[in-house]
Amino acid sequence: MVLVTRENSVESKRLFDGYIISLRQDKLKLPDDTIVTREIVEHNGGVVIACQPQPDQIILIRQYRYPIDKEILELPAGRIEVGEDPLICAKRELTEETGFKAQGWQEMARFYSAPGFCNELLYLYKASSIEFEGKRLDIDEETEVLVFPLEEAWSLCLSGKIQDAKTIAGLALLRNS
Repeated sequence: MVLVTRENSVESKRLFDGYIISLRQDKLKLPDDTIVTREIVEHNGGVVIACQPQPDQIILIRQYRYPIDKEILELPAGRIEVGEDPLICAKRELTEETGFKAQGWQEMARFYSAPGFCNELLYLYKASSIEFEGKRLDIDEETEVLVFPLEEAWSLCLSGKIQDAKTIAGLALLRNS
């Protein structure tokens, strides 16, 4: 295994501060003194919830995603607020997006969404022992809640009908747990 030398920042410039993301541009000095530029999207992180009404079922939501201009099937998910505990966020997001509240919670994994340019860390939780309370969607959200057999949801990944990376990762981890 080859150990990669860390790149050292020599300059950092804030380009944008937004509600969901911030963007900065760093200049780095490589070991051979070459200067390179990296653009970094900063994000608070997020949660992904694999909610199972029954051990062989999974809740997916269908929602429109503006950046790709289409509806997709995905696991419920959401952005962590600054300073918020990821589990508290997961509980809030599950109820907001699906209307369900879960009694059983287990962290399954943590993974970076796109580490080549973004620092977003996603926390994947398994939720079980659920009961319906009613949705509490954010003002700009609309979701359709669907319950699938776990194997059917996985088949949708394999056929390309589910293309959301966090959902594919979550279903794969759930199937192999």
